[in-house]
Amino acid sequence: MMKNYTEYLWFNTSKRQEFLNITGQVEAALRKSGIKDGLCLVNAMHITSSVFINDDEGGLHKDFSAWLEKLAPFGKDKYQHNLTGEDNADAHLKRTVMGREVVAAVTNGKLDFGPWEQIFYGEFDGQRRKRVLVKIIGD
Repeated sequence: MMKNYTEYLWFNTSKRQEFLNITGQVEAALRKSGIKDGLCLVNAMHITSSVFINDDEGGLHKDFSAWLEKLAPFGKDKYQHNLTGEDNADAHLKRTVMGREVVAAVTNGKLDFGPWEQIFYGEFDGQRRKRVLVKIIGD
């Protein structure tokens, strides 16, 4: 019979935009689940944050920030969404580019990653509490 496990991770970043390596927290949830083979979904539950898989290299993260700022620069007067009184239209656009969730295979009780792959939480409108869903299904 297939099992499932759900856990929520909570974040409150000190900066408006930040990338956090959450691989260890996802691996801890996987260990708690007892699931040896299946799938692990990691999903940002807020529309101004992201979950993605990439390399944990500081220069690359600076490149992501610079690239995203070129694509969707912060600025209250730049977007129709901000006419509603918001100031986070850029964060919605950045989230769309970086993605909502990842799904990783679970093999022999471990995340089945390629070399250098890590899971990241990307925050684009931070300094408030947000959550990430970890949902693991399998045997």
